[in-house]
Amino acid sequence: MARRARPQGESGAVGATLATTTRNPDGPALILACGALANEIIALRKQLGVGEDALVLHCLPAELHNRPAQIAPRVDEFLAQHREKYSQVLIGYGDCGTGGALDAVLTRHDAERLPHAHCYEFYATSPVFEDITEAEVGSFFVTDFLVKHFDRLIWEGLALDRHPEMLESLFGNYRDLVYLAQADVPLLRIKAKEAADRLGLNYVFRDVGYGDLASAVAAVARESGAQPHV
Repeated sequence: MARRARPQGESGAVGATLATTTRNPDGPALILACGALANEIIALRKQLGVGEDALVLHCLPAELHNRPAQIAPRVDEFLAQHREKYSQVLIGYGDCGTGGALDAVLTRHDAERLPHAHCYEFYATSPVFEDITEAEVGSFFVTDFLVKHFDRLIWEGLALDRHPEMLESLFGNYRDLVYLAQADVPLLRIKAKEAADRLGLNYVFRDVGYGDLASAVAAVARESGAQPHV
């Protein structure tokens, strides 16, 4: 199962004693995820041959992508109400801009999150992500979900539809739009290229698949006793 980065000086034993909610050892596993990961997690669950009753998926709104300060409180609220139903809990976020606040919530609720700082790194895996950013530090990343919902989450979500003059201030320091594809779909390639053109960025395509998300989902299924077929 994916292991979160513990705050400096925190041991596994100390982290366990700080938990304020309890687990149900006989319950199913839960993935509480960003809505942007829903399709991928459902596909992985199917690939693993694990039923939705054994590996429950609940998603928070993908719009939190633009409001990272709300992620930790929303996760905290959900787990405070529901943690005791589940044997294992995987939070389908990286740190995702919470500045460590999400990890503090995980300690309280005996939960784990996906590795790395954000979805771009766990999809690409660290070596590939580092290669991309070292080659061009001004890389703006999108995934299948963000390509599909570019207008709602990026163009309208950042108010560029109402204030096009903000384009330079928001994206002027970027050079490339890097499409990290989970599935190589020609239509999505076209849409990603169109998005790059609208933002005035070079288009770069990388077919990365599910990356570290796949191993994290398989691990939580395995630890819960769901016996994934991998």
